[in-house]
Amino acid sequence: MLAGSSKRCLVLLEKCLNMTQLKQAHALVITYGLGNNSFALSRLLAFCSHPILGSLSYGFKIFEQIEQPTICISNTMMKTFLLKNESQKAVEIYRGMLKNGMYPDNYTLPYILKACADFKTSHLGELIHGYSLKLGLLFDNYVGNALISMYSGFNNMEAARLVFDEFSWDCVVSCTILISGYAKREDVCTARLIFDEVPVKDRGIWGAMISCYVQNNCFEDGLQLFRLMQFTGIKPDEAMFVSLLCACSHLGSLDIGIWVHSYVEKLKMPLSVKLGTSLVDMYGKCGRLDLAEEVFDKMPQRDLVCWNAMISGLAMNGNGKNALRLFQEMEKAGIRPDDITFISMFTALSYSGMANEGLKLLDIMCNLYKIEPKSEHYGCIIDLLSRGGLLEEAKNIIQNMPNSNAASEEAIAWRALLNASCSHGDIIHLAEAAAERLVQLEQHSGAYVLLSNIYSAAGKHESVKRIRKKMQSKGIEKAPGSSSLEINGVVQEFTAG
Repeated sequence: MLAGSSKRCLVLLEKCLNMTQLKQAHALVITYGLGNNSFALSRLLAFCSHPILGSLSYGFKIFEQIEQPTICISNTMMKTFLLKNESQKAVEIYRGMLKNGMYPDNYTLPYILKACADFKTSHLGELIHGYSLKLGLLFDNYVGNALISMYSGFNNMEAARLVFDEFSWDCVVSCTILISGYAKREDVCTARLIFDEVPVKDRGIWGAMISCYVQNNCFEDGLQLFRLMQFTGIKPDEAMFVSLLCACSHLGSLDIGIWVHSYVEKLKMPLSVKLGTSLVDMYGKCGRLDLAEEVFDKMPQRDLVCWNAMISGLAMNGNGKNALRLFQEMEKAGIRPDDITFISMFTALSYSGMANEGLKLLDIMCNLYKIEPKSEHYGCIIDLLSRGGLLEEAKNIIQNMPNSNAASEEAIAWRALLNASCSHGDIIHLAEAAAERLVQLEQHSGAYVLLSNIYSAAGKHESVKRIRKKMQSKGIEKAPGSSSLEINGVVQEFTAG
């Protein structure tokens, strides 16, 4: 029996709000002779495992001093390492358990399988799979779901499906995990077959299937499935709204996006970073910068992705001055820009004809932030200079690109120069040089079509015929174009060519 003071000490462990209080409580635990008490140790480690308030280093020091840790304590330590993305350390804890003659339980195996999913190969995970079968834990839902998740992470859906078929047709969580795995594999049809077979669907599986459609560019199907879900009376969660807003962004479906926003407000859902960023991105891509800025200004917290979404919205709508202002505000806020930020910035400055500002920004990117330009940056810079009429300078930059760049990356820069040449029909020699190099790098109809358009605009009809004959001789066909239009809340798609 524990004395009254010892009980109060254990209760105090449950009331700690920060590491300072926990350390004080730990001192009391030792003072009252509870340093080896399993419950006290598990409570100490549980607090240390908290992703925000806890301390991994302090928790591990406590663990190292335990002579014979229990299975519960070992599981808590593994969980702590996993929350801090220290998968190798979690594996070491597991190996220590086996060396001490301990048998893992249905909490240990999911932890170690989650750690295995972070490695490059599934070899260790397959060994754990065999061991779980030996222990008779394969048909435990926690273990089975962890196996499905691990194999899905390695894109081994055949193994994931075998595990699934063995035990979990009646487990909606297992179906949800499997659908997410097929989504990553771009197998939408199989995912939908699994979804349709589930008799009672919860919010999680609806969200997984909607996300599967959106991830694989089946945006209209995602929206239609959401409408179907509404008939069931299930309320959407934040993740589902993010998927819907992503679909609206790609379809340019402003009316549906506004409806989603009003639904979010009706549910009084807090404007998290992820949800707010999705709204900013949707409004920006749909051309409503006023609404995008309104959401952006209301957000209590913003991360780099959010800033990039707002800058990208300004870029797509050709608002270079405001994009530059926002970039400077971002720097003042202590947010370090990344390569995506600069792509959006170069695009914004290009559409606004701010070539000089773009060159200054390139210098900041390379020398201040030490970001090496990628093919996308070169493409934007070429477009920036070309729109300013500096085509020869743009050509020189392409020719001075690092030799380490892959052919596909070089092609992006030459394609940007060729596109720019379409707006300057009097500089045909540059277009010819760009098209010739582009054709050497990749066999694609785009280069021929653009060059043909330039010849046609210049009245060189014989050259147009020569280009078309060359396309026919090489078996290159013009890819059809497509566009979408929203009419009364329904998105219609059109193709031509």
